[in-house]
This record gives sequence, C-alpha cells and structure tokens, in this order.
Amino acid sequence: MTALLGIGLISGMKYRRILRVMKKRVVILGSTGSIGTSALKVARDIPERMEVVALAAHSNVQRLAEQAREFGVQHVCIYDAAKVAELKRLLPSGVQVYTGLEGLCQLATMDCADMVLVSIIGTDGLKPTLEAIEAGKDLAIASKEILVMAGEVVMNRAKAKGINVLPVDSEHNAIYQCLQGNRGGAGQVNRLILTASGGPFRNTPREQLAAVTLAQALKHPTWQMGRKITIDSATMFNKGLEMIEARWLFDIPMERVDVIVHPQSIVHSLVEFCDGSILAQLSSSDMCFPIQYAVTWPERLPNSLPHLDLAQIASLKFEAPRWDDFPALTLARQAGLTGGTMPAMYNAANEVAVQAFVDGRLSFPGIWETVEKVLSNARPRDYHGQLPIILEDDAWAREEARRVIFS
Repeated sequence: MTALLGIGLISGMKYRRILRVMKKRVVILGSTGSIGTSALKVARDIPERMEVVALAAHSNVQRLAEQAREFGVQHVCIYDAAKVAELKRLLPSGVQVYTGLEGLCQLATMDCADMVLVSIIGTDGLKPTLEAIEAGKDLAIASKEILVMAGEVVMNRAKAKGINVLPVDSEHNAIYQCLQGNRGGAGQVNRLILTASGGPFRNTPREQLAAVTLAQALKHPTWQMGRKITIDSATMFNKGLEMIEARWLFDIPMERVDVIVHPQSIVHSLVEFCDGSILAQLSSSDMCFPIQYAVTWPERLPNSLPHLDLAQIASLKFEAPRWDDFPALTLARQAGLTGGTMPAMYNAANEVAVQAFVDGRLSFPGIWETVEKVLSNARPRDYHGQLPIILEDDAWAREEARRVIFS
C-alpha cells in the first residue's frame, strides 16, 4: 500500500503520522450557522483531507443532530442546557453530549482533533479559543469578536505555542493568501486593503437611513449570512471589526489597514507592498473557498466549487467608502489606534445596539450613534494580557450602551 501511495517503505508509526497530515481532524464550534454549514460542505467535498470529529451549536438541536448523524460524529455540544434532553433523543446511542461554555472548551481540547474552527457569534468563543491554543490545536478563526476583544492575547499565546491561526473570513483569508511568499515580513507591506460590498445601502442617501427597516437591513446584496453579521454589513460595523482583526492577525499598525468598496465581491482583499505592487485574491462569493484553504493550508486541493470566468465578468468596480455617512469605519480606526480595551468596548456597544435595532427600540443610524456615545464616555485600559480587565470593560460598555439607548 505504501508503495502505491508513493511513500515508499516506512514504519507503521511514521505512516500513521503521514496519514494524519493528509486528513485534518476538525472540531466545528458553531456548526449550524452559515460558516459551520459551509465548513461541512467542504468536508463533503474533500473527505480524504477533512474529517469532522466534533460539532457544537447554540440551540438548533434538529440540525445539529442531523449533522452528527451524517458525519458519524461521536462528540456534540449544545450550548443551551435546556436542549440537552431533546438532543439526546435525536442522536444515536453512544454519542457524547456536552453543554454550555464548559462543553465548548471540552470539544476544543479533544485529543482526537488537529484543528478547531471557531464560528461562534459574540464573545463566547474566546475561552474555547484560548483553551484550544493551550491544548496545541491549530485554529481556523471565523469569529471576529475573538481578535477584536483580545487579539494581542490570542496571537501572543498562539505564537508562544507554535500554533497556526488561519483566518476564515474571506477578506482576511485573501490577505493571508496574498502574503504567502513575502519573506520580508510586515516591513514590506504598505497597506492591507479590505474590500467591502457596501451592503444594501451603498447608494442610499444619508437622509433616508433613519427610515431603514429590519427587513431592508437583512437583504445583503451578495452574501447569505446570519442576522447579526448581515446587519453589521449594512452599517459597515462588520468592516470596522475586520479592520481591528486584521491589525492583530497580520501584526500591522492600525493606520495601515484600509477599506475599499467593491460591490461585486469578487476581489476579496488586496495587499499593497512598499514598492507599489498590489496583490489581490479573487474567487466566487462562496465561503467554502476560504474555509477549504484554512483546512488544507499550506496546500491547495481541487474541488467542485465554481471557477471564475473573467471574460464574463468583464470589469471590476471599486469606490471609496462613505466614511461620513457610515461612521462605523472611523470609530473602528479610532478604537484600534487607542488600543487597550477600546476595541472590546467598540464591539460590545455595537452588539447591544444591533439587538436594540432588531427589537425595534433603536433606529438604524442609532446603532453607530450609540457606539459613538459609549466610546466618548469610555476610559480604556491597557490589559497586559489580563482577560478579566477585558471582560470588565466589555461588561461596562454593554451596560453603558443600554443606558444610552433606554435613558
């Protein structure tokens, strides 16, 4: 068998190590969301290289059970403890069920896993991420909040442990691809340029934004995503969070992270080097592309995903962001430049404001107006790797946002 594989005559132990490299064993935290379901599509497409060993979801027991049965997963976590009994009834006997934040951490540190894909909305992904690093697991990060809140902690601990942190967001994954082979490091990078679709209100006059409804905000022109990230895309807070995330992922000063609007969502991001050269990564608008690259890196594999026809596309459009009309970008840059716990407070205030908009308690512009007021009252601190300080200021920003909204 080994000769047929072109490996030659090797010991059984070494052969098993090679097989382990060939097939990445992945835990998916957030398997029922848009990123999680895309990750499972990738697993179906490249079963010889990706094995799903554990799944976690917040409360969608029906879909979680279906996924576990399809992939033969023996370890699942349902965050909502009230759903445990229902989930157990839907699963085959012998499947281990975990719950809550502790359950997420147990999955993230399993011996049978090589990589943890974190696609949990909000701050609940932070502790499992840090636990996975300590357990020596490579990370595929789709949860922006993790690096926005604690990018310095996460990246420093990953570096100390020799852990690979692979970005799954299409924009950061594109930058990661563009930087491959850049032996000069960050010193040779002039700018990281994140592309933004512009959302559903790219051409909406500023005076009409106050009348935006929830249904309108949820109609993204390009991507099919969850509710929170879709609204963030409409307000441009999603791109603001990505700016801060890029700063930590690629160890680039905040002032060198830029944004360009590209409504076609074909160019996923660009890197401008010190000599004026710009590299870009292009692909169809499908999250399976960056997920597969994260799982198979540093290799590339053929797949069933649609390839671009550049002749059919014919032209690509770019335009400057409307910084004044969508202040989320300016607030993000200010938060990133201030540093410390300010990015965590930026994220926390936005989460509360988005929920208030969803509940009909806040207008669409009220989202960024709330965040601006919270940050103007904030007293950010240097946290020096101390997570309790981050969590304290995160909690303060949430309470302050509620005070601003309901006062």
